[in-house]
Order: sequence, then C-alpha cells, then structure tokens
Amino acid sequence: MKIYVDADACPVKDIIIFEARNEGFPVVLVTSFSHFSNKEQPSGVETVYVDSGAEAADYRIMGLARTGDLIVTQDYGLASLGLAKGCTVLHHKGYRYTNENIDELLQSRYLSAMARKSGKRTKGPKPFTEEDREKFRKLFKLAISQIENT
Repeated sequence: MKIYVDADACPVKDIIIFEARNEGFPVVLVTSFSHFSNKEQPSGVETVYVDSGAEAADYRIMGLARTGDLIVTQDYGLASLGLAKGCTVLHHKGYRYTNENIDELLQSRYLSAMARKSGKRTKGPKPFTEEDREKFRKLFKLAISQIENT
C-alpha cells in the first residue's frame, strides 16, 4: 500500500509523512514543477513532479495508484476517480470521501461553478485551523490502521 498526496496545496504533508513513516508506509508527493524544491525528503518519501496544468497531478496520481492505496486530496474529481479505483480517499480537513457522499460533493461543486459563471459570488473555503489538523491526524491514523489490518 502506498499513500499518494495531491501535494500542491496540502497543509498536512508533515502529518502524513510523520504518521506514514511510523507505520512503514511509503509516501508519494505529487506536485507541479512550479513548487519545485531542493529539500531532501526523508526515506520512504518520494516527490513526483508534473507540469503545471490544471489536472496534471490528478492524472499522475490516477496513473500510479492501485486498489487499496490511500489518496489525500481536496479535489472532488480526483476523489471520485480514486474511489472508483478502490482507493481510500481523505480530505485534509479530516473527512473521508465515500461512495455515499461523493455525488453530493460533486453536485455542490457543479452548482457553485454555475453560480460563479452567472456572475454570483460564492464563499471560499474556511481557514484551515489547528482543530482541522488534529481531526485529519486522527482520521489518517485510523485509515492507515484499517488498511494495515486488511
């Protein structure tokens, strides 16, 4: 099992790396070349760079991921594809994407896009909090322990 992270705007990379290394799971950070860094990653962590195109990271993750892998993303479209492939998919705000909630999330994204297209202003995401970090940490630890036990 590998953990794939849609890493461009992921605020919990440090949690993912720490907890995954504790459990011995490899982590693949997929990010665009515009976020290139010479920073050396710890063992067990690989960085894959992709073009800066809108869905380049999503396509790469879907090309690499296999059934049973874990994906962390805030992108509902990627989450939907990951679920269809049999992956566990988590959002950095500490909730799990499921076959039961993904349609509603995709529908809300579509309606917001249509509202913006017609000139309406929509709210952006709420600020990421320390509470969100801890909620994610708990969910992530639970998810990797469940995967370990299967």
